[in-house]
Amino acid sequence: MRAEATQRVRLVFSLLDADGNGVLEAQDFTSMGERVAAAVPGADGEAMARLRTAFARYWTTLVTELDADADGRVSFEEYTACVLSPERFDATVTEFAWALAELGDQDGDGLVERQPFTALMAAIGFAEDNTVALYEEFGPDAEDRVPVRVWAEGIRDYYAPDKAGIPGDRLVTGSAV
Repeated sequence: MRAEATQRVRLVFSLLDADGNGVLEAQDFTSMGERVAAAVPGADGEAMARLRTAFARYWTTLVTELDADADGRVSFEEYTACVLSPERFDATVTEFAWALAELGDQDGDGLVERQPFTALMAAIGFAEDNTVALYEEFGPDAEDRVPVRVWAEGIRDYYAPDKAGIPGDRLVTGSAV
């Protein structure tokens, strides 16, 4: 597993751990889903529902795959074992990636403008400078938009244990692509 992948996953774990208690629990995913959905109040209701469903599936996959002691909690070590195993987590990441990227496409044209992108990333908890760098790495068009597909693929790459030098590395403080 590449060191970059571990850094990316460590960051996401810390952002998902809403209460900061060092483990992930169902409430962390409910809270994150609500916070992210609230970041784009003008978004389509179906898109918001898909995102909430994706967060619920994310949690269900983790707890089903990893909660060996049935305590309803997932530690960082358990989390890393699952999310960096494509065969265990790929379908969940794909659903989540498309749900988040499509939520940012407020007019349904297949493109995400900067404002909803940065609002969603801020709601997740990513640093503003890193989010701006990521958006630029995605290569916005002349109207300052990126394709939904590009963002969704970027999210999938973020969870890939064999990837390095990807746009998502911009989200890890101090890293460069």
